Amino acid sequence: MSCCQPSCVTPSPTYAKVLWAVLAINFVMFLVEILGGLLSGSTALLADALDFFGDAFNYGLSLWVLNRALSLRAKASLLKGYSLLILAIFILLTSVYRLVWGDVPNHFEMSLIGGLALLANVISALLLYRYRQGDSNMTSVWLCSRNDAIGNILVVFASMAVYYSQSNLPDLLVAGVMAWLALQAGIRIIGQATQELQKENETGD
Repeated sequence: MSCCQPSCVTPSPTYAKVLWAVLAINFVMFLVEILGGLLSGSTALLADALDFFGDAFNYGLSLWVLNRALSLRAKASLLKGYSLLILAIFILLTSVYRLVWGDVPNHFEMSLIGGLALLANVISALLLYRYRQGDSNMTSVWLCSRNDAIGNILVVFASMAVYYSQSNLPDLLVAGVMAWLALQAGIRIIGQATQELQKENETGD
């Protein structure tokens, strides 16, 4: 009997190759953006760099649990969800600090690195698009890549706004939006993973 429920989807071998590819892309971009964020003074770039690191970790975790039991994959998803919540809180706290003590970031470095990050995330999102439906683990991978692409588009627009306004407010607003996206994704992933664990426990009983 066929199963159309997300929790029954078995990832294909091709999915593992895609995960390895996006893991490499995200780790390289973490190194690029953390350096660019420090040099440019952009909170949005630093937030996105941490997001790249978190995504690389999550993709590695997804590879580890790829063909394991649903309960273990759901527990891995819970870890991802809570890590997104922690990331969102960190971004918000950093934004508040930069609002009070931060300087105007370098718009040229913001736009250059933001554009490169956008390209990396669009490629990752396109690679993962066909695998967006599945268990909470597959859903979390897709949501992370989708949110990153949205965030990088905002970074590029923020760099232009910084140039014209000579203010750090556009940069901080984008960081706030990225924090909100991380919160939304974290809550959704945690909710789906919790439901999967409950169903698994009921089946086990």
